[in-house]
Amino acid sequence: MSEVQSISPFERQLDELKIITLTDGEVWSARDLMPYAGYEQWRNWEKAIGRAIASVNASGLNANDHFVGVSKLIETGKGARREIEDLEITRYGAYILFQNADGSKPEVAAAQQYFAVKTREAEISPRATPTGAELLALAVIEAQAMLTAKDAQIAELTPRAAAWDDIASSDGDYSVGDAAKMLQRAGIETGRDRLFDTLRVFGWVYRQSGRLQAAQRAVDAGYLRHKAQSHRHPETDVIVLDPPQVRVTAKGIERLRVKMLPSVLSLTG
Repeated sequence: MSEVQSISPFERQLDELKIITLTDGEVWSARDLMPYAGYEQWRNWEKAIGRAIASVNASGLNANDHFVGVSKLIETGKGARREIEDLEITRYGAYILFQNADGSKPEVAAAQQYFAVKTREAEISPRATPTGAELLALAVIEAQAMLTAKDAQIAELTPRAAAWDDIASSDGDYSVGDAAKMLQRAGIETGRDRLFDTLRVFGWVYRQSGRLQAAQRAVDAGYLRHKAQSHRHPETDVIVLDPPQVRVTAKGIERLRVKMLPSVLSLTG
């Protein structure tokens, strides 16, 4: 009992930070969770998020259901505000995220201890059908097994990273399908449709009038571009403008590689 009580503050912190939305119910901001995990820099926290997304996908679930890219406005001084990238994360997503964070940090270790206790409670529970936190704890067991398999896969794919420099240093932009093929050469399991889903999770694209559009912040960052398209009307021979095509720049492909394939060192550290 004392072990559960010693880590109960973490559960209280989750309750204090949760956001209630009309569409997804309880979610958490990745930015809000970051300091409670002992992280100071978003780029390091992003690596843990990338591992968590890979873990969820490897378990057979859809990470898009648990990690949704959004934007967040922050105060920058003198009344000015700036838009930054963020993610809305479900309770299950938050649990998996902390399992993939740096366990050497006391904050992460406390959270992982909490999950371990909940997992043990679920294992010894006499109830046939676990619910609530116990069900999530069992999911963590499965995700950990999948992550072990993912570690072995990443170790196998590491030599391919040496060939990536030639791709990342190229100029121009590429269709999402071609970008997916280039990422596959870097050892990332993806495809055209799956990469579109990933871009939506990262908040790089959004759907408008039934079509995916590049988010302005992704364009401003140099990750995506819009390419004008047109065709000649078969009867009038008039040029007709088509919806612009979303294109991924070389800089964007490199950014995707970093976000989608964490380094071996970051996994072992």
